[in-house]
Amino acid sequence: MLSTLPPELLQLLSRQRWLLPVLARFDGVPGLRFAELLGRLGLPRDSLVRTLELARAQGWIARNPGHGHPLRPEYVLTAEGRAVAAIAAQLAARLEGAGLAPGDLTRWSLPALRAIALGAERFNDLARALAPASPRALSQTLQTLLANGLVAREVEDGFPPSSRYRLSEQGRAVAV
Repeated sequence: MLSTLPPELLQLLSRQRWLLPVLARFDGVPGLRFAELLGRLGLPRDSLVRTLELARAQGWIARNPGHGHPLRPEYVLTAEGRAVAAIAAQLAARLEGAGLAPGDLTRWSLPALRAIALGAERFNDLARALAPASPRALSQTLQTLLANGLVAREVEDGFPPSSRYRLSEQGRAVAV
């Protein structure tokens, strides 16, 4: 699944920790109120405000002008947002099926899984595939993916030693 998605969309969905689960909640419902999202997801209020603002800036959600009090707004998906919410719901279900919570992944986790699924095995291959990511961010992402069991690392003897990364069974379940 990840290999068929545009890398820019994965980077946007990974940009903020709560964006993927928030958009997944919108899938298949006509609209959601702020308080309802806050209660269902159990996230801090300011995090939800930032997440909804990012989704509004991307054009995926909008305030429902005919519903709710200004202090308790309802949000609805735009036409583009419906397609993105369906993708987010599928990704969230796969991550949940792998036993991962929204905070278990870094900003570059989904793009890195996509790059590994498409054949990038070495650190430099991944760095080229995830061009705006710094080497430190990529290193932390790989450590997180290894710790969560989504990626396996093979160290090859030689001078200097080199590493190859591949998807684990759990990682394949999320990525493919």
